[in-house]
Amino acid sequence: MAALTKTKTKDMTSGSIVKQILFFALPLMLGNVFQMMYNTVDSIVVGQFVGTEALAAVGATTMITNMAVFFFNGFSIGAGVIIGRYFGARNMSKLHDAVETTMAATFLFCILFTILGINGVRLMLEFMSTPEDVFGAASTYLRIYFAGITGLLIYNIGSGILRAVGDTTRPLYFLILTSILNIFLDLLFVIKFHMGIAGVALATILSQFISAGLTLLLLLRTHEVYRLTVKDLRIKGELLIQIFAVGLPAGIQSVITAFSNVFVQSYINYFGASVMAGWASYNKIDQFIMLPMQSMAMAATTFVSQNVGADNMKRADRGTKTSIGLSLLITACIATVIWIFAEFAMRLFTQDESVINYGILFLRQNVYFLMLNCINHVLAGSLRGRGDSTGPMAIMLTGFVLVRQIYLFFITRMVANTPSLVALGYPVGWAATCIMEVIYFIVRWNRKTE
Repeated sequence: MAALTKTKTKDMTSGSIVKQILFFALPLMLGNVFQMMYNTVDSIVVGQFVGTEALAAVGATTMITNMAVFFFNGFSIGAGVIIGRYFGARNMSKLHDAVETTMAATFLFCILFTILGINGVRLMLEFMSTPEDVFGAASTYLRIYFAGITGLLIYNIGSGILRAVGDTTRPLYFLILTSILNIFLDLLFVIKFHMGIAGVALATILSQFISAGLTLLLLLRTHEVYRLTVKDLRIKGELLIQIFAVGLPAGIQSVITAFSNVFVQSYINYFGASVMAGWASYNKIDQFIMLPMQSMAMAATTFVSQNVGADNMKRADRGTKTSIGLSLLITACIATVIWIFAEFAMRLFTQDESVINYGILFLRQNVYFLMLNCINHVLAGSLRGRGDSTGPMAIMLTGFVLVRQIYLFFITRMVANTPSLVALGYPVGWAATCIMEVIYFIVRWNRKTE
């Protein structure tokens, strides 16, 4: 029990729910902002100093990199739930074994993702019908990105371990440091050394390796309950099965959703480089708006998993409702600011008026619909914290993938094929998912806590 009194961990099984969720989520939100800055700064630098085709190339790679990252994030979610549950139950022996199993499996994933990513670049870009004037730059960016994906994966899993025991502040410090470094390296490589899109990719992976190194050093040198011990580094089958039981459905859902977005990108690619660049710029802003809800979802996952471990389901439910309310409030405020300053936001990426106009169109059309995802992501996070990862997977695949693809197929063939109608494919999927997930949560889980 002495280890639990150390200040860097956070026991969320007692005390003020609002205060605990906010204190957990705010550093996480800031950390996600800085992590998102990696690719966003890449887009700004290439859009301002390289050109529209380079900006379109970075945008065209987003869905591909997301497939790898999202799958691994599913594994990270599973590990976080299991570690958080053992932390809430005060089972420090199992917690230690879960940390060692998680890190050992991560090193294997690093090798696998590097090999598959580098060798699959051409196939993935061809599958998306990437235009010739964008193909070369996109290929260069992706090959460098996958060559250095180890840094991203190690940082993500290390920060996931820290989140599971309530520590969101030190991962934030690492991201602030390396995000600033990434900006400096982007400008150095592109403006000073004229390396173009290869320069921003190289800057990103170098910064990510530094954040990974700092996280590993922390895990190896800490004296707290989640310490990583090299001699104990091994995969324990029982724990890996538990992690995959939660994480694999989440990973599969994220990968298939990202894969379906490759089809959305192919619809966008039909309209040419200006629309592609406008869509890429919109997506960067869209991802920033989603950070509060994603942070609240992570907070809900940790909060619920710890309270499930402590056998306090009523408190877990109160935490879920609180997370949804806070997420809706914060997202509504951000969405309003972004709607008002949409043109300013687009001009951060480019001075091409055509690209700016398309970006403003996508942003203002979809921005308030993003509030549906406050419910989607927080409920999914809460369900995973309870150990139910299959339900959210099935619901999100139905809404984000099936409904969205059916809409795009029929709207472009039977109504009109315009950038605006294609962009509405996102809100249609979000709305369908929201309806199904609320019904599922009420029917399956509320009865268990009555």
